[in-house]
Amino acid sequence: MADWDPRQYLRFEAERTQAGRDLVARIELAAPARIVDLGCGPGNSTAVLRARWPNAALVGIDRSPEMLRAARSKYPDGTWIEADLRPPLAGAPYDLVFANAALQWVPDHRSLVPALGRATAEGGALAFQVPTRGDPPPPWLAAVRDLAASPAWRGRLPPDDVADTVLGLTDYYDLLAPLAERVDLWDTEYVHVFPGPEAIVEWTQGTGLRPVLDRLGTDAARADFTAAYARAIAAAYPRRPDGRVLFPFARRFVVAYRR
Repeated sequence: MADWDPRQYLRFEAERTQAGRDLVARIELAAPARIVDLGCGPGNSTAVLRARWPNAALVGIDRSPEMLRAARSKYPDGTWIEADLRPPLAGAPYDLVFANAALQWVPDHRSLVPALGRATAEGGALAFQVPTRGDPPPPWLAAVRDLAASPAWRGRLPPDDVADTVLGLTDYYDLLAPLAERVDLWDTEYVHVFPGPEAIVEWTQGTGLRPVLDRLGTDAARADFTAAYARAIAAAYPRRPDGRVLFPFARRFVVAYRR
């Protein structure tokens, strides 16, 4: 997969960070001494953690050199590590293992999530949120899949090797209950108000559309696919009477407190 584009990602910084803020607000830890932000990206979620716990030693880990370059530029006093998000984590255990919209890119949550729980110090917490795709999938994702499977594109796209890794709430509970004193779980659907359907295309280009675009070999093919996708999105998300569009986006939250 090509490297992430922090500028594309941060075009919706407020919307992407809000779920991280909501997750941080629900974590019942008074003063964690050591925190790791997995998939820290350009540092927007790490800044939320620092604001809540200014005295903690905080480490941001990400696999993307471009994202980390942006984080270092904006927060030069931070500790940023380029590494995989799967344990063993550098410096573990941590009092808080945190991940905001990152773990959906890591396969095999049945082994990943308990391993992250074990990377959490006793009395600490593992806290993460991931986008959920649902069944049936939301229109933005259905449009991606329908186009990729259409006769016009099926022969032009290499096989898709990006699986949906997100599990159900009961699965996460069962995986973490043996390690945890308490597990809090909830789903939230955010309804973003965007100026038009083109904003939904911009949003997905920064995250969910990337695996498909990465599989296309040329800029011309990517432009053609994006144009077809934009037409599908305009049909799936009609403008409201004021000209804007509503973009529901569901997320899954888990906070597990280590025994």
